Amino acid sequence: MKVGTHMDLLKHNREAWDKEVDDKNEWTVPVDHETIEKARKGEFSVLLTPLISVPMSWFGDIKGKKVLCLASGGGQQAPIFAAAGAIVTLLDNSPKQLKQDEFVAKRENLEIEIIQGDMRDLSVFADNTFDLIFHAVSNCFIDDVNKVWKEAYRVLKKNGRLLSGFCNPVQYIYDFDAWDKNKEMKLKYKIPYSDLEQLTKEELEKRIAEKETLEFGHSLEDQIGGQIKVGFSIQGFYEDYHGIDFLDAYIKTFIATLAIK
Repeated sequence: MKVGTHMDLLKHNREAWDKEVDDKNEWTVPVDHETIEKARKGEFSVLLTPLISVPMSWFGDIKGKKVLCLASGGGQQAPIFAAAGAIVTLLDNSPKQLKQDEFVAKRENLEIEIIQGDMRDLSVFADNTFDLIFHAVSNCFIDDVNKVWKEAYRVLKKNGRLLSGFCNPVQYIYDFDAWDKNKEMKLKYKIPYSDLEQLTKEELEKRIAEKETLEFGHSLEDQIGGQIKVGFSIQGFYEDYHGIDFLDAYIKTFIATLAIK
């Protein structure tokens, strides 16, 4: 495998997330029937980041609205929005993640348009198509987050909403092996971070061989400033903990934003 090309990265992380489904990663487990029944009554909660539910005020009234779940496969958010009355389209890179949504849609008799694709390329959609985009933590698996913001802005209608969750890049600067072995908090990497550029050849080859996700720690200038640069107005913001990370004792390492076109 030739490492570092656009297609190789897309293919590798596709296979890595398919493996996460096989391993029953928590973000690949479909919601249950009770959750869908509550959503049909307008009672639902979803996550952009690991622990804190998105404020309901961020959604507005989604009944009859066109919602794009962007890189949000796994049988969780898309079925909930569909049950709550939205017209839902789901785009994700992983076929097995998408199958989780297909499973829930069939089980609950829900309509969800399901598309396998790259979050950086939404050319399958016309301009001004969606009322809301739900983009949970996932852009750490691509090399250029600015392409996501540009495409999201294009496919949203005027006054459309982009709800995004992403990593604070601080979590990528530490040597996690040093922490795991000796509980030593050691600075090692720089931001913007890239597995492709900052891991040793041996470390990278090991991640590829074991089909672990390849990740990127985007700067806050790109994560937040990038949204503003393409035309969004940031009107909501909160931070969240990881829940299982050694940095939780020191800082919240996830961010959620509400952006309006």
